[in-house]
Amino acid sequence: MSVDLFTPITLGKLELPNRVVMAPLTRNRAGEGNVPTDLNAEYYRQRASAGLIISEATQVSPGGVGYPATPGIHSPEQVAGWRKLTDAVHGAGGRMFCQLWYCGRISHPSMLNGKLPVAPSAIRPEGEAMTWEGPQPFVTPKALTEKEIEHIIGEYGRAARLAREAGFDGVEVHAANGYLIDQFLRDGSNRREDRWGGALENRSRFLMRVLDTVFEAWRPEEVGVRISPENRFNSMDDSDPATTFDYVAHQLGGLGLAYLHVLEGDMLSGERALDYRHLRDTFGGTYMANNGYDLERARAALANGDADLVAFGRLYIANPDLVARFREGTPLNEPDPETFYGGDAHGYTDYPFIEEETVGA
Repeated sequence: MSVDLFTPITLGKLELPNRVVMAPLTRNRAGEGNVPTDLNAEYYRQRASAGLIISEATQVSPGGVGYPATPGIHSPEQVAGWRKLTDAVHGAGGRMFCQLWYCGRISHPSMLNGKLPVAPSAIRPEGEAMTWEGPQPFVTPKALTEKEIEHIIGEYGRAARLAREAGFDGVEVHAANGYLIDQFLRDGSNRREDRWGGALENRSRFLMRVLDTVFEAWRPEEVGVRISPENRFNSMDDSDPATTFDYVAHQLGGLGLAYLHVLEGDMLSGERALDYRHLRDTFGGTYMANNGYDLERARAALANGDADLVAFGRLYIANPDLVARFREGTPLNEPDPETFYGGDAHGYTDYPFIEEETVGA
């Protein structure tokens, strides 16, 4: 059977009507206390025709914060805010996973009540943190103790339970883009000499332990994992990404996950050196491709068997009805980068739908 973007697919008990996924997109519009708001609910409700929505990155604890106005999933108020949002998405016929996030060294003391950010090793990333006072140079993080690592693993478990209370259909563990789990996976940021560093089994231990605790709240087929083998964003590198992530994909492949979500190549330069078809085959389960896909490239990936699902980011910012536009061949709205981060409804919930464009013509 030929597979297209509009071919249904099953994830566990979820029936997705299409293979168009809304990628996780940080928009810095959470309310006071990092609580999702009615405006956030409207934004996601507008995009409910996606086969699956993955929430913006959502910190599992106050210690995981790295950016202003990003939502959390660790307080009763946040759970209540998310519940309004998931109810809105479900009411519009959609399905939604919560992306679980801990920024680690990609933060700043001003975001953490004066405390140092934490990481596997005390290695300062290059670049600047985004803070309420504007960009500030990254600082050297505190290397986590074993006790602190175990505590953070527990925070992932608690957040996973709260995501169920908040009405999500599943969760995605964010192990990509230079945040804490990725910092453990790659040897450029993990120089530990204990059971959490060095050999691949040790560097992947944090991810696997996080998944163990998440599985206490969700069945494996309700859990996705996101990785970014070549992405240099947030000052990341690895001496042998092909070997590192072949090992990771193999380990994840035996768990019965909902999917493996892969940011292919480097999202800043667009360069791709790894064989992602090999990575997909090593994983062996449902594979979600991401990074710069358009309609033509997505269709080719599905037709060639290189992916089962395709996640779209920038296109979903500007096109709440992206599925309909793809299906009908309607021109796409252009996203406005000036309104990507922070602000109000402008550049967030005011992009036109096809019907609105027709009426206004």
